Amino acid sequence: MEVVARVTRKSPDQLASMRKAGKIVAETLALLTEAIRPGVTTAYLDKLAEEFIRSREAIPSFKGYRGFPASICTSPNDVVVHGIPGDYRLVEGDIIGIDCGAIYEGMHGDAAVTVGVGEISLEAVRLIETTKRALEAGIEVCVPGNTLGDIGHAVESIVEAEGFSVVRDYVGHGIGEQMHEPPQIPNYGVPGEGKKIKVGHVFAIEPMVNIGTHLTKVLEDGWTVVTADGSLSAHFEHTVAVLENGPEVLTRI
Repeated sequence: MEVVARVTRKSPDQLASMRKAGKIVAETLALLTEAIRPGVTTAYLDKLAEEFIRSREAIPSFKGYRGFPASICTSPNDVVVHGIPGDYRLVEGDIIGIDCGAIYEGMHGDAAVTVGVGEISLEAVRLIETTKRALEAGIEVCVPGNTLGDIGHAVESIVEAEGFSVVRDYVGHGIGEQMHEPPQIPNYGVPGEGKKIKVGHVFAIEPMVNIGTHLTKVLEDGWTVVTADGSLSAHFEHTVAVLENGPEVLTRI
């Protein structure tokens, strides 16, 4: 017999805690964005993030999650997601995705941004702006009565109109007491298909967009996901609560 995973609806108290967790994540990403410049190492960004999250009496969601060794994911250039912070030193023209999560009062917040290092190419600018617009398009359709297919279609339509590719191997997810909860939320889809969106659902919507093919591969460390063709990739994410009057982004300052 097939077991269907249940999508939980969050209580007002849970949503209140998730707003606090989301604010901490948003503030952490703002701090890291300001710190990104040529010469900075990804290990330094990780240290900065962990110190700030803990200073807010929160816990980094990622550290120790399935053995992940750091508090944030740092994903430069052709790294799609799950890059491990280390001795990589940013250089002018890089782009870098930063994914961050925090637990506060037992509830999670999760968000990501992609930032240019100094002056970047026009194509990299277009990739970042397209991925950001795709996220906003996905958020806009997070209203009761719509479906998960509506989210995926909204994201995919923006991306493909620019000639870029949506990553299919990794998707968004529900979030709450656990960082990853049902349902999975692909960044591609057919309008009207999939689970219905209901008041109280909370989703982590996260387009991952490649300049080249959508194909990816995992490096030997078992974590780092890169584009199969070596092309640039961008990643944006917000934690989004579905309310009666529409979506509320919990990870926006």
